[in-house]
Order: sequence, then structure tokens, then C-alpha cells
Amino acid sequence: MIQKHTNIRPLDDAEFGKALQLAWRVFCEFESPDYAPEGTEEFKRCLNDDAYLAGIRCYGAFDEEKLVGMLGIREVKQHICFFFVDGEYQRLGIGTKLFKRMLEDLPGQTITLNSSPYGLPFYKAIGFTETDSEQIVNGIRFMPMEYQKDPKE
Repeated sequence: MIQKHTNIRPLDDAEFGKALQLAWRVFCEFESPDYAPEGTEEFKRCLNDDAYLAGIRCYGAFDEEKLVGMLGIREVKQHICFFFVDGEYQRLGIGTKLFKRMLEDLPGQTITLNSSPYGLPFYKAIGFTETDSEQIVNGIRFMPMEYQKDPKE
């Protein structure tokens, strides 16, 4: 049963592997169909590249003990490189809660990400804007985007 009160918190190093497994599973189900095989292989490579994974702070969303969502950000660049919610838990506000929790640790910062075609409507809904046209690099399709907090808030 899906819980209404999902626990959102930073993940510790021991939980990072489970977060990457969730990212792979959700990517294969929802994003890989929009990519050439080269893009899927590139994403898989990134998940197993220690140099690429270094310096990522990860947040998790839990339904009791089950990890159902994850957000990974490079805090040095304020760039989100992973953002996935289990399909069974999408459209329940979990992604928005993950994003808001991450913003608590980076107040007033401009946050960037490269949105997949699948994620584009969600990112627009939480306030990201496109900064360039769609691009394809190593088979990965993405739209460069950024989030800037309204200074009036």
C-alpha cells in the first residue's frame, strides 16, 4: 500500500547503491524507450563509473523502508544528475517533495539539469525553464534547464 506520508532524507553512502538500482530500473521503464541503444548504454556506464559518481549528494524518498524515489545533485555545480521516482509512486508529489528537500540545503541557488523527454513536463511544472534546444550527446536526449528561485519568495 502506498503511504501518504513519504519520508524524504539525505541518503548515506551505504544506501547510494540502492538509489542507483532504482535509477536504472526507472530509466529502463520510462526513459530508455525514447533513446537509441547507445543512450541506454551510456546511462548504464555512468551508473558504474566511480569518477562520474564522485561528489554526488543523494536524497531518497521512502515508503516505510522501501526506497521509492531518489535525487542526486552535484552540489559544487548545483546540477541535478539523477532524479527518479518508482513508476508506482509517480504523480503523488514525491518528486516535488524530493526537490523541495534538496532546495532546503541549497537556498537561493540556481539549479541546473538536463531533462529527458519523459521528465520535461514535470520539470516545467516545478519551475524549471529551458535554457537551450534539445540535444543528443552519446545517445542521451536532453533539454538543458535551470531553476531560479523567485527573489520575491
